[in-house]
Amino acid sequence: MKEEYDFSTAKRGPVASSKGKTRITIMLDDEVIKAARESAENTGIGYQTVINHLLRQALVSETAHNLAPAPQKRTRTVKPYANGITRSDVKDLEKRLAAMTEKLHKMMNAPKPGSAKASA
Repeated sequence: MKEEYDFSTAKRGPVASSKGKTRITIMLDDEVIKAARESAENTGIGYQTVINHLLRQALVSETAHNLAPAPQKRTRTVKPYANGITRSDVKDLEKRLAAMTEKLHKMMNAPKPGSAKASA
């Protein structure tokens, strides 16, 4: 190590740029985290990256965009919530999250590489 370092041109803040990313706190099931970590270990990437890819795939994929909101039984004026999100937006998000949950469930129940299931 050097005896002295020059910090006169240094900037405060994180060393790594987080451009295009937002740090959040989210509660996930232990099984989801375990499956994501196992998948990450098998692919050689971070488990948060695995979760991000799954979320992106579920929310941005072509099939997710083609999910049509359920038809309303009676017509009424659509009142947006305070932040501009409508009921149909919420329903659409629920469908996308259900699709993502199904993918996570399949990933959690998939046989692990190198392990054989015992036959009865």
